[in-house]
Amino acid sequence: MNSTAKKRRLTSFQIIILGFLGVIFAGALILMLPISSRSGIVTPFNQTLFTATSAVCVTGLVVQDTATYWTEFGQAVILVLIQIGGLGVMTMVATVAMLSGRKISFGQRSTMQNAISAPSVGGIVRMTRFVLKGTLIIEFAGALAMSPVFISDYGLRGIWMSIFHSISAFCNAGFDLMGKPDSKFSSVTAYSANPLINIVLMLLIIVGGIGFLTWKDVVEHKFRLRRYRLQSKIVLVTSGVLILIPAVLFFLNDFADHPMGERVLGSLFQSVTTRTAGFNSLDLGSMTVIGQAVFIGLMLVGGSPGSTAGGMKTTTIAVLFFNAISIFRRKEDPECFGRRLESSAVKTATTVFSLYITLCFISAAAICMIEGLPFGVCLFETASAVGTVGCTLGITPYIGIASQIILVVLMFLGRVGGLTVIYAALSSPNKKLSKLPQEKIIVG
Repeated sequence: MNSTAKKRRLTSFQIIILGFLGVIFAGALILMLPISSRSGIVTPFNQTLFTATSAVCVTGLVVQDTATYWTEFGQAVILVLIQIGGLGVMTMVATVAMLSGRKISFGQRSTMQNAISAPSVGGIVRMTRFVLKGTLIIEFAGALAMSPVFISDYGLRGIWMSIFHSISAFCNAGFDLMGKPDSKFSSVTAYSANPLINIVLMLLIIVGGIGFLTWKDVVEHKFRLRRYRLQSKIVLVTSGVLILIPAVLFFLNDFADHPMGERVLGSLFQSVTTRTAGFNSLDLGSMTVIGQAVFIGLMLVGGSPGSTAGGMKTTTIAVLFFNAISIFRRKEDPECFGRRLESSAVKTATTVFSLYITLCFISAAAICMIEGLPFGVCLFETASAVGTVGCTLGITPYIGIASQIILVVLMFLGRVGGLTVIYAALSSPNKKLSKLPQEKIIVG
């Protein structure tokens, strides 16, 4: 039989893309139902598509206030989409397969490996079980910890509030139910001075954003840091640096009109939420230009590989940093923690960084021209979208359909990964073994 006549199988990258698209469109159609909105009308498709994309891509940007526009049914649909998006579509498919007793094929295991950024196919089913068990325990603990405050403020509805915000924070989604008819899109500003809510949300965001492989190292090796994978060491150190240093900058530069305790808590919370949760406990519009610029940088970095977070990832920035250090010291290869990094990691990091920066700036320029808004404001929104953060300066609910589509595309690319989309479109089973002649050029 001619090889061209053979049935072409989808690559794992193509399966991941189609899986996310399928869940997004299904969620958008369900949210269109009159039962999903408090007004009892059919919500326009462009609004439900934006909401479903934001939920599945765990972003948090919204065109309708979640608490006041959607019914409990609509909110439950959004929460399910957040959970699916946070864990990954293939992880949820594998869960259903395991619960039904079906055997998971090698091809499915390979797709699962790419979905959670596991180093190898071996042990991927055990890893998936570990992820699911850990997720349920952490989300339950978060909901339990916040329930006294929410039940005190909202009565029995506080149970739903606790569950919703625990899952939303752990999945780094940024959706909230705090809005009221007279104060929509308020995020968690009502609890800016509440240490319990702030600390629990921050812990959920951090744990959800450091990655499943890092979890495994922490659980298996506890405080024996030398036994951790190189990736886990880089993730923990980089995450710590990107939380503490920006928190100090925010404290020194912003929120001076708040009491000292609230200012300290707020600075730390804003630093954590950029990675890539999207909640805000203080007014982002009141931040200085420098503060907003730091925010944009943090949003683009995002979380870590194999986590519920999006963005270009902490490891990407770390690899670029170590590569720069190696060049300054005139070393052939970048090194860290007594190990030499692969040249392929540097190439991938450079490509990912260039891709995110390009997408962010071009999209901001497009929205700026379409809406006639300041470029800085548009850049903040596009960084939030492509980093799957959800923080906003307040323009998203009021932009036109064309600008909404731009943000939808950015959220999708930010969650599944720009390289995943490129691999899905350009992957070829035929690898070239020959190489072109090499010639040097001067760089820098």
